[in-house]
Amino acid sequence: MEKLKLNQILLCAAILVSLHTVCAAVDTIAVNRTIRDGEIIVSANGNFELGFFTPNSYNHRYLGIWSKTISPPQYMWVSNAGNPINDTSGVLKLSSDGRLLLLRSGDTENIIWQSNPDYDVCVRSGICGPGGTCNSNNSPLCSCLAGFEPSRPEEWGIADWSSGCRRTMPLDCIKDGFRKNSAYAIRGIQSGCLLWFGDLEDMRANGGGRELYVRLTTSALEAPSNYESKNKKRKVIKVVLSTSVSFLVVCLILALFTWRKKKRSSIPRKGGPAQTLEDDYTNESQREPAELPSFSLSKIANATNNFSTNNKLGQGGFGPVYKGVLEGREIAVKRLSKTSSQGFDEFKNEVRCIAKLQHRNLVKLLGYCIQGDEFMLIYEYMPNNSLDSFIFDEVKSLMLDWPSRFHIIHGIARGLLYLHQDSRLRIIHRDLKAGNVLLDHNMNPKISDFGLARRFRGQENEANTNKVVGTLGYISPEYAANGLFSIKSDVFSFGVLLLEIVSGKKNRGFTHQDHNDNLLGHAWRLYRAEKSLELLSASLCNSCVDFEVLRTIHIGLLCVQDHAEDRPTITPPKQPAFFTEKTPVELNAMPSMVSPPSVGCVTITLLDGR
Repeated sequence: MEKLKLNQILLCAAILVSLHTVCAAVDTIAVNRTIRDGEIIVSANGNFELGFFTPNSYNHRYLGIWSKTISPPQYMWVSNAGNPINDTSGVLKLSSDGRLLLLRSGDTENIIWQSNPDYDVCVRSGICGPGGTCNSNNSPLCSCLAGFEPSRPEEWGIADWSSGCRRTMPLDCIKDGFRKNSAYAIRGIQSGCLLWFGDLEDMRANGGGRELYVRLTTSALEAPSNYESKNKKRKVIKVVLSTSVSFLVVCLILALFTWRKKKRSSIPRKGGPAQTLEDDYTNESQREPAELPSFSLSKIANATNNFSTNNKLGQGGFGPVYKGVLEGREIAVKRLSKTSSQGFDEFKNEVRCIAKLQHRNLVKLLGYCIQGDEFMLIYEYMPNNSLDSFIFDEVKSLMLDWPSRFHIIHGIARGLLYLHQDSRLRIIHRDLKAGNVLLDHNMNPKISDFGLARRFRGQENEANTNKVVGTLGYISPEYAANGLFSIKSDVFSFGVLLLEIVSGKKNRGFTHQDHNDNLLGHAWRLYRAEKSLELLSASLCNSCVDFEVLRTIHIGLLCVQDHAEDRPTITPPKQPAFFTEKTPVELNAMPSMVSPPSVGCVTITLLDGR
């Protein structure tokens, strides 16, 4: 028992140091680097320290871990308890093969103490969930006992086994029996017989442990050879079917490609190449992307210089974001923080929502990484960061003139149109804001962060939730009050965003010397007084086009109406009535005193205070 406890403590020490190495904090120990007597490593939460110490009434030096929050210090682990150091020459080193070495300075061959370099992931409690067995020599790590199956197969498919396994058939009480398994429990007794009621957890399928008898129905009590034989047959059938289906899909794709290529070549061209369906963003969703690739933690760590602080781009609700270079391409890596309010559900949601969305105004997801308790998303890199870093900054806002902002507004609208109408699944973003609009090197906007998004199928238009998520200042009234969200919820957020882009002010936290309204209320006051142009940021006065600004403010106010049914949808305009297309000659022949039509006056009567 004492040996088991000592091994667990040694493992904790190795994990503590290795975690510091991965996280690249200020106090770290990297491979082939040393920690000398007098230097200390502090754990991430600040509760524990690792270093050299001298106990009371002793003259020797020891390497250990102690609690920083308890006085006098409580030593949790000591490495060289049986081999103390007589002076302060002790040195701790992490070798290239992952071992912790305690040496004397100047005597690198005389090892005072060393650790187990291999980390057995199966020691983590709950990794395979109820009814699951862990085998660190297998891939995947987890499998189900005979008579059990994965509770949530879709999660097992992305290396999340924590939901565990469920019985394939419920117990009968009369026709039940017991089946012997070679698996054994990590939390068990060393001798005697143990009766276990409830969920079977923390079982291992390797290591030569004790025999375990699991209660099953008669129908599930098959001979091991028969059961394994059936499993092998199922696997063979799956392989054959998947190979056949893949071959057929490839053939169909090649046939479709050939047919479309012939069709395009037969289209007559006038004055240049004809526009194809691929050039129309509304049809981009028809091209099914390849399966989202998975990357190893070591590969992502190498791409980001071991998550160096110099590579850190920012911090969001999901966690930190790092810049990196992967396979010759610049990337952005979102790493789920251990203290994040978001978690695995948001991670899966983002992968599901955006993995198959292809649009020039949506950020592109390149892959993901799941390893241990690490969850990361890999995106295309956006060199100009987010929209809020420009419009709300006194200096950087000068770099974004009105034509650039108007271009950004159009791009955001196109992205929303795709999500709400043109993608195969209707997507409600639920967190559209300036911070979630990224800008590429040409200042093209791309909507990002789909962790809170919801998908609608078929004729679904709205839904209710008991958990309201999003960012204050952008949340629609019906969503905040009743948990009701729809595409009109995103439209409300879009309206707030329009008024923020025009004014350069945040809706939340907006103040004015004459009243206590927020930005929306202030814009409404100016509109009622026919002074809407006063909402415009002073930095845009020399570059703006008045009727474009007025139209943007007008649309913004329509989008933030109190009742969802009064808000417009993000839809492309149709040809207006009494429209006659004129040639350039006819347009040039129009009298010079005729001013362009006022866009605002067409719909101005639709806007009314409530």
